[in-house]
Amino acid sequence: MPRYALKIEYHGGAFSGWQRQKEHPSVQQAVEEAIRRLEPDAPGIGAAGRTDTGVHATGQVAHCDMARDWDPFRLSEAINYHLKPALVAVVDAARVSDDWHARFSAVERRYLYRMICRRAPLTHDRGLAWKVPNAMDAAAMQAGANYLVGLHDFTTFRASECQAKSPVKTVDEVTVTADGDEVRIRVRARSFLHNQVRSFVGTLERVGAGSWAPEDVKAALEAVDRAACGPVAPPDGLYLTGVGYPEDPFSAD
Repeated sequence: MPRYALKIEYHGGAFSGWQRQKEHPSVQQAVEEAIRRLEPDAPGIGAAGRTDTGVHATGQVAHCDMARDWDPFRLSEAINYHLKPALVAVVDAARVSDDWHARFSAVERRYLYRMICRRAPLTHDRGLAWKVPNAMDAAAMQAGANYLVGLHDFTTFRASECQAKSPVKTVDEVTVTADGDEVRIRVRARSFLHNQVRSFVGTLERVGAGSWAPEDVKAALEAVDRAACGPVAPPDGLYLTGVGYPEDPFSAD
């Protein structure tokens, strides 16, 4: 069966995460049902990462196996036709080798978190960013974020239900930038623990608000204790923006 890589974006507000569930709508279910409108016996799809309820994506990657030899562009167009009106879209598709896997072939995941600092309710960005009522000190947040880069035991920033075998991960980048009233936090690593990015953001928000010093992030990390973590940030502002592979399957487009 020919295998295809799909680059997918979605608004996570209407879904209980990526992974298919029995009683709640998921992004995986929406995409699989669209594919099975084309080929009723198509198998399930695999994804690079399982985003949680309310989390968005601009660069999720999945793979699917099809019985028919589809032109990648026509496949993406056909899937998108059957995805309507769900807020999910295949933005690119490519033919890949039979052993290529969206999850196991990946060498990097990239996330963005958007925080908007203002008193007024969000209108255009409602559900797409975390509204915080006070200005953030982005420089202090970056100073705190620097302690999170590298190889560490991230038990403090790991959800209690996390199923990863080890809390030890290498984080390659945590970058904090500010543009007007918006603060953006970008995080890059090969893989992540459950709720790790949102735990980072909630902790860094405490630094930005002045409740924590940057050095308190280091202390929280070294505590290796979930109770030392700041509040977990809401899912609204989190986006899976990209997945890296040894060779980009979409680069030949």
